[in-house]
Amino acid sequence: MPETTPSAAAAPATPTARPRSDWDAWGTEPAHLPAAAKMIAATLLPGKAHPVTRRAKPVLTASRLPDDVHARLGAIVGASRVTRDDEVRLLHLGGKSTPDLLRRRLDEVQAAPDAVVAPADHDEVGAVLAACDEASVAVVPFGGGTSVVGGVDPESGPHIAVVALDLSRTAALLDLDADSLLATFGAGTTGPQAEELLGRHGLTLGHFPQSFLFASLGGFAATRSSGQASRGYGRFDDLVHAMRVATPVGDLALGRAPASAAGPDLRQLFLGSEGAFGVITEVTVRVRPAPAATAYGAWTFRDFAAGTAALREATQRGIRPTVLRLSDAAETKVNATLGGHVSRLRGCLAIATFDGATPAETAAARAALDAVFATHGATSRGEEPAQSWERGRYASPALRDSLMDAGILAETLETATTWSNLDALKHAVSDAVTAALARAGTKPIVMCHISHVYPAGASLYFTVIAALTADPQGQWAQAKDAASRAIAAAGGTITHHHAVGRDHRPYLEDEIGPLGVEILRAVKRTVDPRGIMNPGVLVIPEENA
Repeated sequence: MPETTPSAAAAPATPTARPRSDWDAWGTEPAHLPAAAKMIAATLLPGKAHPVTRRAKPVLTASRLPDDVHARLGAIVGASRVTRDDEVRLLHLGGKSTPDLLRRRLDEVQAAPDAVVAPADHDEVGAVLAACDEASVAVVPFGGGTSVVGGVDPESGPHIAVVALDLSRTAALLDLDADSLLATFGAGTTGPQAEELLGRHGLTLGHFPQSFLFASLGGFAATRSSGQASRGYGRFDDLVHAMRVATPVGDLALGRAPASAAGPDLRQLFLGSEGAFGVITEVTVRVRPAPAATAYGAWTFRDFAAGTAALREATQRGIRPTVLRLSDAAETKVNATLGGHVSRLRGCLAIATFDGATPAETAAARAALDAVFATHGATSRGEEPAQSWERGRYASPALRDSLMDAGILAETLETATTWSNLDALKHAVSDAVTAALARAGTKPIVMCHISHVYPAGASLYFTVIAALTADPQGQWAQAKDAASRAIAAAGGTITHHHAVGRDHRPYLEDEIGPLGVEILRAVKRTVDPRGIMNPGVLVIPEENA
């Protein structure tokens, strides 16, 4: 880890406490469903909808954690920091995918962790893992609980019980090397908390995924998150300088220089490991001065192909807006309708934001992008569409809950590929999802946008809307399986930034091969020989392979 320098901030600095998302919905407040959404549902989603309403407080599975293990964990973290209380276990039922939320609305008994343990720091995490390893208790690291791929389900596997390891008490700015622009955080620090702590020093991390309000930095690292400003600031794994990891068999301190040739980069074993190998307890990230100016731009293209060509040229020429996105015609139309300006936006909408030290710098960046876009037939739409997107950038997941109340399925999936394969992959996924939902008796709206760009390719982010059927869990399972198989067949990655979890695990071997899977198993055998770490995530247990 970086040594404290004379320019370092007094550490640790603690942030303002943040609320945890509701047990059965995204966020803490119901989202208002725009009237236009009901109009879209009535006109574009034929078939009888089956609303799935939120339920009262559920019955949880009884705790199986033995009293002696409970007492031992309490001796490590403090008696009040390990609990079998239903109110606390209720907030740690798992992630926030549509299947997760449907299960909480439909199932009579909710599978809950047998206890919630809240360590304060790296040493307490290590001691908890050692105690659980000895007692054969599974451990699920729990940051913000925002996984949408089954990454934090309370699964015990062959063990006697499972605990959720709540990392929220580790939230802190542990060190700030202002000369090197490196900040070390406790892994449980959420996105807003990190920005709060860095903002006191005029700095920013610049990582703003849709899960930003609730997700943790440890979770960003463990899933290789990509924020919406990835074009300007980079993916989270690009930002990681060093990390500290606790495993059932010992500790690791990884990363000490800005670049190294000291063998394979072991940080990469834990970036994206999703708690299957151990617990990321501290993460040192590259930070930047907070921007003093931001500019906005929006353009429409006649079709998705023209917009894609424009984004590709701009990216390969090295033009770096902070945010760069392109919606297809269906998404442009739906978003325009929801925003009340259906007649103003046609074609495919691209939006961009530009952060900089001065207004002149941001204006120059916008002008460079505008010049490229003009050669591809773009029409400038001013700043408002991009500003509108930024205002609502974290709101969409909460709308899914209100749509469910109205009998509408809304879920997302994502992938990435090269520019040359982008169009084929987009059509393959859209066609597969449409056909699968048609077999379930519904006609969906399948929307898509380019969410992240690279010189060699881009990410495609799909939003699927359909009337809920009488079997909503089976309905989405069929669509997601069809999409995943289509992604694999078309040469895309099974996940660009949502991680593998349990949902994508069946398709991972197609992407990394049998030897790749065995390498992951070998790592798990080394750092987690009894398999207590997040059973079922990422690596298929050998006894089930």
